[in-house]
Amino acid sequence: MSSLVMDEDLKAKAEIYHGDELCRQKTLDLLKELELPNGLLPLEDILEVGIIRENGYVWLKQKKRKEHHFKKISKMVSYNTEVTAYCEKGKFKKMTGVKSKELLIWVTLTDMFVDDTNTKITFIGPGGLGRTFPISAFQNEEK
Repeated sequence: MSSLVMDEDLKAKAEIYHGDELCRQKTLDLLKELELPNGLLPLEDILEVGIIRENGYVWLKQKKRKEHHFKKISKMVSYNTEVTAYCEKGKFKKMTGVKSKELLIWVTLTDMFVDDTNTKITFIGPGGLGRTFPISAFQNEEK
């Protein structure tokens, strides 16, 4: 399972999905359910998605680390082989496995949230400093 140590009761309640196609769909379903932009997690070759609805813990495992360039804001983001977070409507908290390139260094992202107007999204690092972007930069056109 995930690298997070969980008690057996929570493990038993986890929804776990395998296979790239199903995992991509479950990831999109989760983003929609949380009212987050559908392009926020552009992962590839996803091996596993797990959700524990009781505490909001989610994990996604992919074959290899993925770097993605968000063109609208000219930002490079790196997604490790395992991405985890506690989620609730409009938020990811205590994220692991996600970094953003700022100038020449990679900065770990620990939290993100959508504002009340649903037009801006803010990403926060471990020191509490954050950057805000238009939510449209992370939205893919529906197929």
